[in-house]
Amino acid sequence: MSGSAKHEDAARPSAIARFGRTELDVLVMGITYAAIILFVGNGGAVFSKTIIAAQGLGFGPDRLLSTALLLNIAIVMFGWTRYGKLHAELNEHRQAEEVARQLAETDPLTGCLNRRSMRQATENLIEGATGRGEAVAVIMIDIDKFKLINDINGHAVGDRLLCECAERSRLLLPPGALLARLGGDEFACVVPFNPRRPEQIDHFAAALIRSVSAPMSVAGYEGHVTASLGISRSDGVRQPGDLMPADPQATPATPDHLLHMADIAMYQAKKQGRNQYLWFEGEMATELRYRNELENAIRLGIAEHEFVPYYEQQIDLLSGELVGFEMLARWQSPKLGMIGPEVFIPIAEEIGVIGELSESVIAQALHDARDWHPRLTLSVNISPVQLRDPWFAQKILKMLVAANFPPNRLDIEITESSLHQNIAGVHALITSLKNQGVGISLDDFGTGYSSLAQLRNLPFDRLKIDRSFVMSMVKDKDSASIVQIISSLGESFGLPMTAEGIESPEILEKLSTIGKFKGQGYLYGKPAPAADVVSMLAVRKLLVVDAGAGRSLGTGDGKDVVPGSLRRSA
Repeated sequence: MSGSAKHEDAARPSAIARFGRTELDVLVMGITYAAIILFVGNGGAVFSKTIIAAQGLGFGPDRLLSTALLLNIAIVMFGWTRYGKLHAELNEHRQAEEVARQLAETDPLTGCLNRRSMRQATENLIEGATGRGEAVAVIMIDIDKFKLINDINGHAVGDRLLCECAERSRLLLPPGALLARLGGDEFACVVPFNPRRPEQIDHFAAALIRSVSAPMSVAGYEGHVTASLGISRSDGVRQPGDLMPADPQATPATPDHLLHMADIAMYQAKKQGRNQYLWFEGEMATELRYRNELENAIRLGIAEHEFVPYYEQQIDLLSGELVGFEMLARWQSPKLGMIGPEVFIPIAEEIGVIGELSESVIAQALHDARDWHPRLTLSVNISPVQLRDPWFAQKILKMLVAANFPPNRLDIEITESSLHQNIAGVHALITSLKNQGVGISLDDFGTGYSSLAQLRNLPFDRLKIDRSFVMSMVKDKDSASIVQIISSLGESFGLPMTAEGIESPEILEKLSTIGKFKGQGYLYGKPAPAADVVSMLAVRKLLVVDAGAGRSLGTGDGKDVVPGSLRRSA
């Protein structure tokens, strides 16, 4: 028997019982009314004869009538008691219905309207405002970085904080406005206004931001939060993507449509720095549609192997020898063309596919690099998101085995900023990979907040100086000083250094006065696809080629060097 059938069977006796009880109540009340009528009819005769008999002036009332009167009194008392209980039951039923209605229409935590009731209330508000020649603004409110506050301080603090934000917003509502909690940390205000004075909404939105961001003390939490707002209006905008002038004669938008536009504007407010409000504009919808297209295209591109490795040369600046390559992901989209990592990597991280994407490209790179000269290394960057995967080290080792690639030729680069997000996970990852012979580099060093203790406790094999310092060191004394300090720090810890962003002979010459480096940058060529790298290595005789049943090295000595003009001075 299905669950629903069992539920119906269980509910049926209760329904029958309620029906029977209702019929019984009607019967009881009928008998009671009949008893009252008999009481009125017999009571006068019985009471008068009883009084006469008590005065000794006559016989008492008939015993049968007296018995009937007593029975009438008992029935009336029983009926009256049942009537009182029935009245109490009806009151309880009305109260239960009212509670159920409130639960169905309001958010139980904050007391605001919920998403479902807001829709109908907004329709009514738009209809009334349109009849008065007014417009309606829908304001989407999102608490900035609320998840982080909730995770750090606990859900009890998060709930109290949401209640406080709701109360602060409620106190600012103009007459006739609505406030709803849509879910999580998202609220919405619906405010009627004069369409010729939209600055009223500007003032209200600014006041909301000031109020929500004021310091608060709730459940032991001392601090403040900020909010990002998106605003849409009911007149003039007909479709997301159309930027129409305000038109009192235009057909008002639906609540869902207005909320969608306000949500787009709120997303843009967050993207532009948070703690601000923006009105919806058509270009926002266009950008959001492009973002959605990118998300779908990224997912499809991973399945279709559209993400490919490009390789940037790494040079020993003292000898001028090519010592390896850094792998950089590129997206060869048939529809969108060649797209760089600065575009697709942040999106892939947000939608949770960066691990799958990165592993696909790394696997291709390992397959490519196994045909290089054995002294050439392969460096790959990993996303901070991948450091949260407890199985990432095992995945890397599995890929090494599948590609038959020596672990000692692979270098994993971890960004400095990721150390503070999951220090325990990073330590476990580094230890696991180093135990298998994989090298670990600390990438973008100088841009984060690594402490000397972390450098000492985490067994890195190399430090990579961020390109922003290297590229500006010729013209900026501060950048040159930072490079000098990092170089000295690396030497004190016995860590080799790599300088990124070498794009001119002047930068190369400046580095030569500071220390020993491995370097990379456009001075040695831009990142190239695998086919171009194979051609270059073939010319330099730095490939492993098939020879009979086995594999053998090319005839070169493996000491190909860059031109003397691009080598650092001895």
